[in-house]
Amino acid sequence: MRSYSPAGYGETRNFIDGNVSKLSPYIARGVISTRQFAEELISKGYLIEKFEKFYQELAWRDYWQQIWKNRGSAIDKNIVGSGYHIQTGLIKSIVEGKTGIRGIDDGVNTLYSCGYIHNHVRMYIASIHCQIALSDWYSGAKWMYYYLLDADWASNALSWQWVAGTFNDRRYYVNQENINRHCYTNDKHTFLDHSYEELQSKRDIPQLLKGKTYRDLETFLPKTELPALNLNIKTALYNMYNLDPNWRKEELLNRVLILETSIFDKYPVSDRTINFVKALSQNIDGIQIYTGEFDSLKQHFPDMEFVYKEHPLNMNYSGIEDEREWLAPDIEASGSFFNYWKKVKKRLIEKYEKTDQFSLA
Repeated sequence: MRSYSPAGYGETRNFIDGNVSKLSPYIARGVISTRQFAEELISKGYLIEKFEKFYQELAWRDYWQQIWKNRGSAIDKNIVGSGYHIQTGLIKSIVEGKTGIRGIDDGVNTLYSCGYIHNHVRMYIASIHCQIALSDWYSGAKWMYYYLLDADWASNALSWQWVAGTFNDRRYYVNQENINRHCYTNDKHTFLDHSYEELQSKRDIPQLLKGKTYRDLETFLPKTELPALNLNIKTALYNMYNLDPNWRKEELLNRVLILETSIFDKYPVSDRTINFVKALSQNIDGIQIYTGEFDSLKQHFPDMEFVYKEHPLNMNYSGIEDEREWLAPDIEASGSFFNYWKKVKKRLIEKYEKTDQFSLA
């Protein structure tokens, strides 16, 4: 985070070799927050007006998370309308990386090998899945989430909905020219090698996108014993979305990474992601890993006071809830993203750029 410079981000971010930070896995896992990232950049003189596109990307994360917080599991269904699909399930050629479109196939193979895929390529894949293959967004979103190291259900599911047209009734299309430009390919005569007008008017599914496949999306959690807790102090609960090593660092606390089976049954992730979570947890001194439900932990330690960070998946926790480090805690995501961003931008400038808190270049 400290070595990243957003210079050129706005001009190059859509290209597969663009100047993106690649810190999304650490933000998604709660190692660093959007506010910490913004403060670090502002302190180095990267003013919001000049590097607005990058700060907007941080705001998008908060925006999706707040919608999840406000709507809960309702984001698993269409926010608006019904979209347009005539088939459901995973498209075989897409998930096997055999569409014949190199930018897409390379992206899918990178997802499997590294747990990462460029954000714009994610949108390309979702567009093909939803708009060209006319398949439902949910099955595609669950598949992609499973393999991502930066798996964030809000960002992932709601981005797929945005592409599918079930978030705001606007659908996102991509064509071959766009992919060739941003992925440095020269593919021709593919099912995307048409103008946008032609693609939007088509309702025939290309033969290559008619085959279906099934992926067994199951999470294998480690088997653990009940944690050994000091009953005289509080217990800090960490999870897949909060692995901040600096959270309440100076306090004497029991520290437990809880992996709730019910969460991973609903939103499964790969072995690579679980291993990533476990590895990040080792940055937290004295942490113990517990696979089990919070209610079960509470039953075993009925007098224990638990502390945890705010998150949509923590609604079943009880104890002391710490507020997350939002970019602008007093601004709620309502309406369009750009209305939200307008308010957040104003607040950031007021808080940081119009004070002497940071020495700005």
